[in-house]
This record gives sequence, C-alpha cells and structure tokens, in this order.
Amino acid sequence: MSWDFSTEPEFEAKLEWMRGFMRDEVYPLEVVDTDEAGFMRLIRPLQAEVKRQKLWATHLPPGLGGQGYGQVKLGLMHEIEGASMWGPIVFGNQAPDSGNSEVLAHFGTEAQKKRWLHPLLEGRMRSAFSMTEPNTAGSDPTLLSTTAVLDGNEWVINGHKWFSSNGMIADFLIAMVVTEPDAGPYQRASMILVPGDTPGLKKLRNVETMGGHERFGYGHAEILYENVRVAADNLIGERGQGFLIAQARLGPGRIHHCMRWLGQARRAFDIMCERALQREAFGKKLAGHQTVQNWIADSAAEMQAARLMTLHAAWVIDTDGAAAARRDISMIKFFGAKVLHDVIDRAIQVNGSLGYSSDLPLEEMYRHARAARIYDGADEVHRVSVARQILSGYKEPKGMFPTDHIPTRREAAARKFASLLETAVADA
Repeated sequence: MSWDFSTEPEFEAKLEWMRGFMRDEVYPLEVVDTDEAGFMRLIRPLQAEVKRQKLWATHLPPGLGGQGYGQVKLGLMHEIEGASMWGPIVFGNQAPDSGNSEVLAHFGTEAQKKRWLHPLLEGRMRSAFSMTEPNTAGSDPTLLSTTAVLDGNEWVINGHKWFSSNGMIADFLIAMVVTEPDAGPYQRASMILVPGDTPGLKKLRNVETMGGHERFGYGHAEILYENVRVAADNLIGERGQGFLIAQARLGPGRIHHCMRWLGQARRAFDIMCERALQREAFGKKLAGHQTVQNWIADSAAEMQAARLMTLHAAWVIDTDGAAAARRDISMIKFFGAKVLHDVIDRAIQVNGSLGYSSDLPLEEMYRHARAARIYDGADEVHRVSVARQILSGYKEPKGMFPTDHIPTRREAAARKFASLLETAVADA
C-alpha cells in the first residue's frame, strides 16, 4: 500500500496562484478597520476571483455544487488558505458553512437543497450549527436536552444552546434536538433546519472568548428556542439520525481544521525563522543560540509529522471513505492541535514583546489555537477513541509474558546453546 501525495502540474499552478493571492489580497484584510457591510464589500470581489479560478467550495464534489478536488488536494489548498482567519471565507470553505453544506448535500431533500444549500454555496446565505448546550457536556452529545415535538405538520423546539457558530448572523441554523426521548442514546436526536427569523428563536449574544470579540458578527452565539415552530419537512434525513449525521459531518470537518492548522503553523514558523535571523542578542543573532535552534528544529519536525499524518488521513478518506479514516482523524485532531499551539508559542517567544503585541498576527493565532484542543471533540475524547480502536486489535496473552514475539531469557539461552551445539557437531 503506497501513499502518493503528488499532484499534476496544472494543480500545482493553482496552489502557486493561491499563495500569491493570500499574500497580496487576503493577509491585508487582517488589519482592516471597518464594519460588516464594509468588510463584505471588500471580500465580494475576492470571492468572485476565486470562483473564476474554479477554487470556490472545493470541499464538495461537482455533482453537489462544489469543485471536487478530493481530500488530499483539499488538504494542500486548506494548508494555504488556513494561514489567515479570512482565507476560508474568501475561498468558500469556512466553518460551519462547509460542514452544513455537506450535511445538506448528503442528507437533504431536493427542496432543502434548493432553498438552503444552493444559496449557501453561492455565498448568498450564512448558516449556523446549533448543537452544544450550556448545561450538558459538549463532548457527549447523547446528553442533549433541547427537544422537538411534532405537533401536526410542525416541529415545536424548546431548549437552550450556546457556541452555535455564526448563530447571530445565520440565515438558517441546523439544530440538533431530541425527537425520540425513549430511544437508545445514539438514536434520540435529529437535525432540523430552523430559519434565522423564526418567531421564538432568540439570539441572545455572541459569547466572548479567550479568542477575543469576533468581528463582523462571526462568533459563538447563545440562543434560546422557545416554542419555535418550523415545518415538519425541515427534518434532515430520518428521525433519530442526528447522531449518525453529526458523525458524518464532524469527521471531514475535523480534518479540515487540521489542514488549516498546517498553514497557521507554517506562517508562525516563517515569522519565527525570519526574526531569528534579524534580531541580535548577547553578541550574535538569535539564530545562533542553541535554544532557538532547538525550537526551530523541533517545530520543523513536528510540523512535518503533522502534515504527513493529515495528508495520510486525507488519502484514507479518498481511498476508503471517511469511516475508514476515523482513527487517523482522531490522531491528527489532538496531535495537530498541540503542534499548532507549540509552534505559535515558540514564535512568540523568539519575537519577544513584538510577538506579544498585535503588530504581528501571532498573539491572535495563539488565543485561537487554544480552542483547537476543545472544539470538534476535546483532546481527551479523541485519545480515548484512538486507544480503544488500537486495543481492539490485540488479545490478552495466555502466558506470563506480554507477546509471542519476544522470547524469554531462558528460551533465548536454549536456542543459542542449540545453535552452538549444532555448529560444533557440524565442524566435528
């Protein structure tokens, strides 16, 4: 089984165009001081150019409204656009819209696709994913308490959500709600489309986080559902399929985050190396100090490992499907989050007070990087999942020693003696 991450020259040319476009057009957005309307006026022409380059919404296949480059190519593209927080928005791959579009593409009805998916992919709508609740553990969706009861031809939704990404500006939300309270833990929930202006849907606030106050309405909203009535046809998939759909959504979504982290880490690494060659302390450049050299070497090795793990997981998805890559995605999710944090942390240290200041993007990257260990499954949950999957391939040994592959000292001595004896007899 061989892994091949090479791409054709035509695609390499697209990647090179993306690098220049990000540097010249997207990075400057990070320091723009304007309101949401002004920001949208700035990015609309950029999005139009991305569409002309056929690089828009590359996470979906052509038959579902995207470009269909596959996960490995998508990884190479996300690595570039993920270097800036505005890159995914300009390229139409931003969360949660990308994951929501996949839900609708794979599980939505034709009517739902026409009303919600197509405008979402065209950039005319924004969406939110409303699952996390303040009173239940986010890492255990079987504990959800928000309910939806079918009343005639309408669902009546009641509950309390927060960290509903983009909830304050969403034209529609995909709500994870309990519709089958008496079913098993993984068959209780369903997903329902909720228009953003539905009566009873109360968008309370964006929860301010360590990452800071989100600009232009993007953020993590706290939302109340108080007798929110939506059409029965707004159910996505079948009743009780919410957990199954969530798994299908979060699997690719997790690796997309990991792909973007590669770009962020690379940008922080470049800043660290440039500063190390520029700044002098105690008679020599920072690059001449062994500690800084260790940070650079460790960061390069860790980024390379994370990149190969991410591309391998993408290759497994392309080859055998997302379900087959479950363990690989979990591994890169917790490993990649640590690499991202550590590389940015070292870059800040090398840059000193400049790195700590907002004159460089490092401090904002650092604050957002801490969340990477929490969202889409906490590190601890992914580690448990990986360990369980690995251990399922082993059996308890019958003897007192842990494996048949390591002979006991007595067995090894006996084999050595027998070999010597056989040689002696042959020589005689």
